[in-house]
Amino acid sequence: MPDAPSRTAEQGAPRKRVVFVVGGPGSGKGTQCDLISRDFGVPFFSAGELIRALIASGCPEGKQLQDIILQGQIIPSEVTVGLLQQAMAGTQAETVLIDGFPRNTENRTVWASQVGYDCEMVLLFDCPDEIMMQRLAGRNQGREDDNEETIRKRVQNFKSQMAPVLDHYRSIDKVTTLRTDRPIEAVHAELSALWRQHFAPAAKA
Repeated sequence: MPDAPSRTAEQGAPRKRVVFVVGGPGSGKGTQCDLISRDFGVPFFSAGELIRALIASGCPEGKQLQDIILQGQIIPSEVTVGLLQQAMAGTQAETVLIDGFPRNTENRTVWASQVGYDCEMVLLFDCPDEIMMQRLAGRNQGREDDNEETIRKRVQNFKSQMAPVLDHYRSIDKVTTLRTDRPIEAVHAELSALWRQHFAPAAKA
């Protein structure tokens, strides 16, 4: 099992202004993170992409993660958070976007205990279920997991697992909601204005 960074290493790492970007599959998170990263020089990291990259590297740690997935098990939150910590440690930027995390309460609590500080904001990409399903179906490239039943389950799983996470962050006034059932340009314009207001002065490439 890949090890998470040690507590000593965590304490020595500079604190970042972290923005969690959450939303159902097909809500547009990746597209908008790409645009904000391009326009404001803000790095963004996806837990899923970090895991896939580690597996693709063929290193021993990646092979262990692949075995976990093949056995139908869930990768421990400690490992996911550790990968995000390593990615954040590799940038000098004060502000970072984290796409698709946390996915559930366990992710959130492990982040708090392992990283030692919370996010600055949670950006919730709010998109109707049917729109997300249409977008995901439109991406269908013959993959087995792109059928309607599986897509609907993915959307419902996201909503059920995220509900307590969003309740927690709403209780401390950290959730900002963006409607994403609109053209990409409209969402990007609103998100850019929000970013300038809250983060642009602190964001450094």
